[in-house]
Amino acid sequence: MRCINFWLILVFLISAVGCKKSKTKPENSVDKKFAIVLHGGAGYITSDNLNDSLQAVYKDVLMTAINKGYTVLENNGSSIEAIRQTINILEDSPLFNAGRGSVFTHNETNEMDASVMIGNTKDAGAVAGVMRVKNPIDLAIQIMQNSPHVMLSGKGAEEFASQQGVKMVDPSYFYTEKRFQSLQDVKEKESKKTAYINPTILDEKFGTVGCVALDKQGNIVAGTSTGGMTNKRWNRIGDSPIIGAGTYANNATCGVSCTGWGEYFIRGVVAYDISALMEYRGLSLHEAAQEVIHNKLPAMGGDGGIIAIDKAGNIVWEFNTPGMFRASQKEGEEIRVEMFSKN
Repeated sequence: MRCINFWLILVFLISAVGCKKSKTKPENSVDKKFAIVLHGGAGYITSDNLNDSLQAVYKDVLMTAINKGYTVLENNGSSIEAIRQTINILEDSPLFNAGRGSVFTHNETNEMDASVMIGNTKDAGAVAGVMRVKNPIDLAIQIMQNSPHVMLSGKGAEEFASQQGVKMVDPSYFYTEKRFQSLQDVKEKESKKTAYINPTILDEKFGTVGCVALDKQGNIVAGTSTGGMTNKRWNRIGDSPIIGAGTYANNATCGVSCTGWGEYFIRGVVAYDISALMEYRGLSLHEAAQEVIHNKLPAMGGDGGIIAIDKAGNIVWEFNTPGMFRASQKEGEEIRVEMFSKN
């Protein structure tokens, strides 16, 4: 009897070892699909106001930015580093309303906002109203990683930036003639009590940039950066630095970055609303984004769009404006770069 028990135990142990060996990869192996998507603002973007040569210029920057982030992910980099490097390229370009291309306030200054959220821990960082930080998304990340707070603003945020070694520049760095002239146009119309009917002026609140990435470890990070709205007053802050309104990430659902008329995105808590529809109603990312951008947001009077990635690597972009600068790439697929409406 003892002999039989011995052999039974031996067979069991051999089987157990065999089962362990049959696992091809450990649970934490880096073999998950990865993906990245970015936006450069939604608004009155049509082939009528963007000639072929200007389209080529935008496409080149969008391609460079998405390529940078994708390369980080491909080389086993983190989603947070991928979105940082991607957004930096957009912030450094005068084409977009973020960083160097930021629009002007009523007082002819540039006040920038940014935020970031990481989906596994729900940690977040945000900054509002800075005037000397070269890349506001870098400061948002530092706030998330190295401060006990979620959002800092103004001079205090710049003091923290200096302590953390975030690159600072003279405010003149952010001057671009196109943005300054747009402010003068708005002021002229304001002085004549004329409604904002010029699409190029209306568009100045839509140039926000953002990025969402899913890395090989399955972690989602979303980030957003903006110069805000042309002619804004009284240190106005839009949705971009507000977690849940302009930026949100949750590994259980999705990551979202928004662009559009910030006041409506704040009221609609747009970024979180998409995640909540997935979590509590069981909608897919595509269904949730459609519901929010094409039904709920317009019902409030809001315009704009979103980019998003879900936990399975599905990429979605939705907008209710004529166009949105956008690009994406998923593992094993080609880069997509688009500007105009899908319709």
